[in-house]
Amino acid sequence: MTESVSNPIVRMAKVNKHFGSLHVLKDIDLQVKPGEVVVVIGASGSGKSTLIRCINGLEEFQEGHIEVDGNELLPDGRSSKALQRIRTEVGMVFQQFNLFPHLSVLDNVTLAPMKVRGWNRADAVKTGERLLDRVGISDQAIKYPSQLSGGQQQRVALARALAMEPRLMLFDEPTSALDPEMIGEVLDAMRELAREGMTMIIVTHEMGFAREVADRVIFIHQGQILEEAPPADLFDNPRHERTQSFLSRVLKH
Repeated sequence: MTESVSNPIVRMAKVNKHFGSLHVLKDIDLQVKPGEVVVVIGASGSGKSTLIRCINGLEEFQEGHIEVDGNELLPDGRSSKALQRIRTEVGMVFQQFNLFPHLSVLDNVTLAPMKVRGWNRADAVKTGERLLDRVGISDQAIKYPSQLSGGQQQRVALARALAMEPRLMLFDEPTSALDPEMIGEVLDAMRELAREGMTMIIVTHEMGFAREVADRVIFIHQGQILEEAPPADLFDNPRHERTQSFLSRVLKH
C-alpha cells in the first residue's frame, strides 16, 4: 500500500480498560490510516476483541483517548454524541451473525439504512441488492437466515454492515463460528473489500489470511501490544519471544 498522508481514521492513546480488578488493555497506542488493513492476533483472552469493541463504544474504557474519524470517545462512556456518530460510520461483523430471523436476507440488509440514515425503501433495496451481489449471495435475497449456511449468513452480516456505507470495518473473529469448509467464502469476501481499499481492523486466527491481506499485523499479549510490523516481517522474523512462542504454536496447525 502506498504511504498515505491522510490523518489516521483511528487514534488510540494510552487506552486502559478494566473489568473489575482485571486489567484487560494496558496503555494501548494505535493509529490506523484510511485504506489500511490491520490484523490483530494473539492468544484467547489477550484483549484482541476488547480492543476493537472499544473503538466503536461497545466497551467503555477507563483511561486514555480514542478518536474515530475525528470523533472523540471519552473514558467511562462520557461521549454519547460522538458515539452516535461513530456508530453510523463504523461497521462491525461479529463471531455470531446476529441476523433478524423473522426478516428476509434483503430486509436484514436494508433495515438500518432506512431506520438510521432515513433512506427510502427503493434506494435501500437497490443498495442492498448490489451489496448481496458484491458478497456473492444475490440469489439468496428472499430467503430467511435459517435457510442459509453459516458462511452465507456471515456474508449477509457483512453486506448489512456495508449497507451503512461505513468509513471503517471491524471484524471480531468472523470465521470462528463457521465450519471449516465455509471459512473460505467469508475470507474471499473480505479479501475483495481489502482490494477495494476499505479500512479494516480484523481480529482473526487465520494466519494465512493475515499474511495475505494485512498491511500491518499487531500481536497482543496480556492486554499489551508487544509487536507490530508488516506481515512478512512479523511472521518470518518476530522480534519478541512471546510473539515467537505464539506463532510457533499456531503455525504448526
